[in-house]
Amino acid sequence: MKIYIDGKYYDERTAKISVFDHGLLYGDGIFEGIRAYNGRVFRLKEHIDRLFFSAKSILLTIPMGHAELMAAVVETCRRNKLRNGYIRLVVTRGVGTLGLNPNRCKNPSVIIIAGKIQLYLPQQHPGQNRSQQRRMRGGGDAELAGLRGRVHRR
Repeated sequence: MKIYIDGKYYDERTAKISVFDHGLLYGDGIFEGIRAYNGRVFRLKEHIDRLFFSAKSILLTIPMGHAELMAAVVETCRRNKLRNGYIRLVVTRGVGTLGLNPNRCKNPSVIIIAGKIQLYLPQQHPGQNRSQQRRMRGGGDAELAGLRGRVHRR
């Protein structure tokens, strides 16, 4: 798998970010989870628009324009031969010092990961409810507590 980090592509084993990245230290960043279906990125423009809106709300400058970021997402999918899968687009505040001052972070980081995603555990099947899944695993009926702590039997 090839990972996009700040304009370059890395093998997943060599892709690294600094331990001083404020996205890691303080969760200071934004992300979009995007799907690809049949070789097309689903609503890419809308996802990129929302990413820029999110960045504006936390006063984070994305170091690329809309078109450049869209092209990077598509290229990351192409390099990973992804026709159907999941794309995680992350923008962090970037490397800074210990401490919360965002002005110490000079260069925001852009990370794009595109790969296959497993939505269900192998023993689960879409269309089965949890009770059916428990029975398959030998769990039988379960007692569930409601919001007020009352036990409901199924």
